[in-house]
Amino acid sequence: MNEFEKDVQSKNNDVVDSIKGFSFSFIFFFVIFFIGTIFTVIGD
Repeated sequence: MNEFEKDVQSKNNDVVDSIKGFSFSFIFFFVIFFIGTIFTVIGD
């Protein structure tokens, strides 16, 4: 057995971590898109 499998650093569920990472990145890119849309509307 692998020695790293015995002493795990994080006991969190991987599904929860992947949902957090996906949602944070989605919100980040949505905010960038929203700011760009606001500048486009104001510029016209």
